[in-house]
Amino acid sequence: MPSFDFASKVDLQTLDNAINTVSKEITNRFDFKGSHVVIELNKKDFKLNLEADSEMKLVQITDVLISRSMKQGLAAEIYDLSKEPFQSGKVVKKEVIVRNGIKQEDAKKIVKLIKDSGLKVQVAIMDDIIRVTGKKIDDLQDVIQESKNWNIGIALQQTNMKS
Repeated sequence: MPSFDFASKVDLQTLDNAINTVSKEITNRFDFKGSHVVIELNKKDFKLNLEADSEMKLVQITDVLISRSMKQGLAAEIYDLSKEPFQSGKVVKKEVIVRNGIKQEDAKKIVKLIKDSGLKVQVAIMDDIIRVTGKKIDDLQDVIQESKNWNIGIALQQTNMKS
């Protein structure tokens, strides 16, 4: 039976390249000359630590981060920007979590969306991926088309397509 997987994986090397590009661009910008700016990627925990002189500069760094990541082929949804920046002495710090994998509650939302679509497919949650199986490959393609209209706040990739 044909099947495919929904996954939400972030390529660490691509992410690292995007962070390095952002660092170079920020250090070369005129409005950041002589400013305290730190952009660190914790590869183990998939977290970004951002530091700047002011909250306005932190917002500018975040904008550049998202635009450069999208140019590298990463979706903007991989960054969890929900944490508020906090003051630490003379600098403003912000921790940005990089979403890697599908959480259980998001997986349940996706399964519900697929079931509500009325398509004749079976859905199974397997750790941090969702396997979709159907009798015809056309049903799977309909699920993929339907998934492009979902607004769930995570970056989904369709992987492991088997017919």
